[in-house]
Amino acid sequence: MTSVKEFRVVEPATAEALGRGRFAFTDAYSVFDWGRMPDTIPRKGASLCTMGAFNFERLESAGIPTHYRGVVDPAAVETGADPEDAVGPLKDSGAPPTEMAIELTQVPDLPYEGSDAGYDYDAFHTAGGANYLVPLEVVFRNTVPVGSSLRRRAEPSDVGLGLDAWPEGVVELPEPVVEFSTKYERQDRYLSRAEADRVAGVADIDALDTLARDVNRVVTEQAAGAGFVHEDGKIECCYVDGELRVADVVGTFDENRFSYGGTQVSKEVIRQWYKRTQPEWVEAVSNAKRAVENHETDDWRSICDVEPIALPEDVLATVTDLYTAGANAYTGETWFDAPSIEEAVAAVDDL
Repeated sequence: MTSVKEFRVVEPATAEALGRGRFAFTDAYSVFDWGRMPDTIPRKGASLCTMGAFNFERLESAGIPTHYRGVVDPAAVETGADPEDAVGPLKDSGAPPTEMAIELTQVPDLPYEGSDAGYDYDAFHTAGGANYLVPLEVVFRNTVPVGSSLRRRAEPSDVGLGLDAWPEGVVELPEPVVEFSTKYERQDRYLSRAEADRVAGVADIDALDTLARDVNRVVTEQAAGAGFVHEDGKIECCYVDGELRVADVVGTFDENRFSYGGTQVSKEVIRQWYKRTQPEWVEAVSNAKRAVENHETDDWRSICDVEPIALPEDVLATVTDLYTAGANAYTGETWFDAPSIEEAVAAVDDL
């Protein structure tokens, strides 16, 4: 399903019914759309699965429909239980889980017809019918950090700020901004609302907007109660016989951007490390993406002439502590043997 989650099908989805499956969260990571990087971050998968399950259960308590079925209790599996028989709520898990049980919808192929025709969304929706994963990422923003692409794509007045130019530093938005980007194209691109409406198919674009704002509210409230600032994030959705449900994973340090005491507590820490330490790779990725624009192929990685280096051991240890301490602090439960969030954040500041 993704470069860092393994996808296990128990019962496939059909045009008439949802299926059942599981996400297996690995310790792999990806930055700048590269796919799996050359090393792994210990306990990252368990941290993300724990946070994702916690948030899904909060969403369901708030009446927001999702595809979540529960987590697989690793303690029960160790004693010989079938994983499907070990699915239950997070609170019943005997250890930090790494597998999440979900309902499955159809994910049709998205044909690429070359630079002139682009992607064939009509074929995608013909195959998906009334039961499909919406081929959009719905992005919500509560702040606009330095370097955000929103600064290039919009003026401050477009997002409710009474300013002539973007100021330096992080900007807090008066109201969340919701945007739409592609999900299955080789390079993500932001869409106008009209374009997003076409890409969404029969799923209602206004309902997607409302759902994203509801999810943002729940995650933001939980983050604030734990001392975090929820800066931005995204959701993916499945459309099932007229109903939108939140899919994939929500409110983790990979899907969303959080800060604690002014320090980033998310995958952004890794992105910034590469920008500082291996800027030639970051630039090569950007150049490769630009090189395939308006060409017959969209495979930019095959022409990228620089490979990423692995993270040093001390950086891996610091990032591991950030994920595990952050999950403990966010959920309010000690799932991991980790330092306090304050100690973990202080170590990130020293990178």
